[in-house]
Amino acid sequence: MLNLIDAVLPEFRVDAYQNGEFISVSNTDMLGKWSVVVFYPADFSFVCPTELGALQDLYGEFMNNNCEVYSVSCDSHFVHKAWADATDTIGKIRYPMLADPTGGLARFFGVMDESAGQAYRGSFVISPEGKIKAYEIHDMGIGRNAEELLRKVEAAQFVAEHGDKVCPANWQPGEDTIEPSLDLVGKI
Repeated sequence: MLNLIDAVLPEFRVDAYQNGEFISVSNTDMLGKWSVVVFYPADFSFVCPTELGALQDLYGEFMNNNCEVYSVSCDSHFVHKAWADATDTIGKIRYPMLADPTGGLARFFGVMDESAGQAYRGSFVISPEGKIKAYEIHDMGIGRNAEELLRKVEAAQFVAEHGDKVCPANWQPGEDTIEPSLDLVGKI
């Protein structure tokens, strides 16, 4: 199994749907700020709109943390638009919905289910330098927690800013962190 921690985003340019418009998104758009890339199996499905809606509910908090959200499926940008037009939950989404009809992004991120032609539910936290700092992959039927994904972004940002400190389990911004040292070995 391939480890993606600190893997650098590949060069790419894909079509996307955002706020009633077709746009183009590339790897360079993700540089200079934090990014969350969330793969999901398919538009017009069942668990996917619950996840994408939960991300939209927290979108302002992601943006306040200098983090853009990108959802990705192997559908086309035309299908993303049709889904937004047909479904209230998806129609409210303000972050870019990337199209990956060839599965190239899904393969790079290791989430492509070749037999289904769909992506597993993969969540990736990417640094402003374009490096993957955290990720999690779920099977098709297991929904994710948007609040936990936001917490992972905040923890990754804290560690990037304070390289001498680490965030313990269930850490929330403002809580105590740990400064690893010889004195702490075996005492936590």
